[in-house]
Amino acid sequence: MEYHITLPSKPRIVSEEGLQGVYEIDSLYPGYGHTLGNSLRRIILSSLPGAAVTQVKIEGVPHEFATLEGMRETVMELLLNLKRVHFVLHGDEPQTISLTAKGTKEITAKDFHLPSQVEIKNPDQHIADLSGKASIELEATIERGLGYVAREVLTKDKVDIGTIALDATFTPIRRVNYEVDNMRVGDRTDFNRLRILIETNGTIAPRQALEQSIETMIHQLKAVIGFQEREPAETSSKSEGSSDAAKVKIAELNLPPRVTAALEEASIKSAAGLARKTASTLKELDGIGDKAIEEISEALAGYGLTLKSD
Repeated sequence: MEYHITLPSKPRIVSEEGLQGVYEIDSLYPGYGHTLGNSLRRIILSSLPGAAVTQVKIEGVPHEFATLEGMRETVMELLLNLKRVHFVLHGDEPQTISLTAKGTKEITAKDFHLPSQVEIKNPDQHIADLSGKASIELEATIERGLGYVAREVLTKDKVDIGTIALDATFTPIRRVNYEVDNMRVGDRTDFNRLRILIETNGTIAPRQALEQSIETMIHQLKAVIGFQEREPAETSSKSEGSSDAAKVKIAELNLPPRVTAALEEASIKSAAGLARKTASTLKELDGIGDKAIEEISEALAGYGLTLKSD
């Protein structure tokens, strides 16, 4: 009996409206609908980079539980409104945005002064209402990252007095669901059709989110093809150094949060594992640029390690 391998179709657009998109992939081998759908859903939710506010400094406000005279909202409510602003950050370096307002007015996201590397996709987002002679001066730090990161992770070092650290939800995805139906391929009726719905916050198109998630999956799978060969120890001192480095976790290298998140997402868990990577390989990861390579090299040097040569 001759066996033929049937390959799935490329994604097909069912509908694209506003921030939502529905896509279908046909002719998946029986059972592959749920295998692919669940994998893509998890990648879309956790591995697409985005930008978010990580620190805020308000003139005259010592902490998030304070109030500001003449402002209808509490500082906590202002911060929650600020976290609803959808940012696009061009580049890997953190950027600072600022806002100054005085007198009776409604403050919205379009009132921010932005550097050229920052865009706001929902400029009408309400921030706060001022009345009378009230005034506010605010600075916020925008960073790039993956998924959700607690403020304790973002601020390993102590922040300046008067600076409020925030939890950051970097993901640009609001919702993603999938469903699987059976379909006919030749004489068989048990092949799968995968239908996936993606809703974003406007900083990325649904189609782009699906494409990036597929590329991420392929990149991860390519990395695990083949088996590692055991490398002989060159000297006893180097072997001891490697052993010590193997115990040093990525989180202990004191790298910037976005770099740590990108390395851990790529399953690089220790300094020794990081030293087995080349700079060009690391640059393929989201959130890793030339500056990040310099920071990684400096951190490894503290343990007598270097990145593998290209």
